[in-house]
Amino acid sequence: MGKIIAVCASVKKGTKKKDIGCGVLETDYGLQGDAHATQGWHRQISLLDNSSINKMRAKGLTLTPGDFAENLTTDGLEILMTLPIGTRLKTSQGVEMEITQIGKECHQHCQIYRQVGMCVMPLEGVFARIISGGDVAAGDTIDVVTA
Repeated sequence: MGKIIAVCASVKKGTKKKDIGCGVLETDYGLQGDAHATQGWHRQISLLDNSSINKMRAKGLTLTPGDFAENLTTDGLEILMTLPIGTRLKTSQGVEMEITQIGKECHQHCQIYRQVGMCVMPLEGVFARIISGGDVAAGDTIDVVTA
């Protein structure tokens, strides 16, 4: 079981997200107010575990949740990037999501990549669609319900 340590959103694609603390994940849409939320799209939200962010911190970077444009920053889910497509996750507030993609192609290298020559999101970022929506907040637990 892991914990959500940040809920992040941005109003424009291609930018870092800001920690908004809490939000609403809409069924088959994503995070209300986030530029990446789209109905019917398979990458409605993104998740990244703090263990992935810590790899970049170890390279001397000062990072905060949302710097990799992830919607949900988790802690204690080091296995997140190893879960198979189709795995379902559920939060303590009842939001259920299904993993649809692990990693993504990096079309334009982000500022972090340009600074240190690598970025964790293309390999370790997890994307999901919202099966059952609801409130989400920092401090909620998140757990694997099917794998």
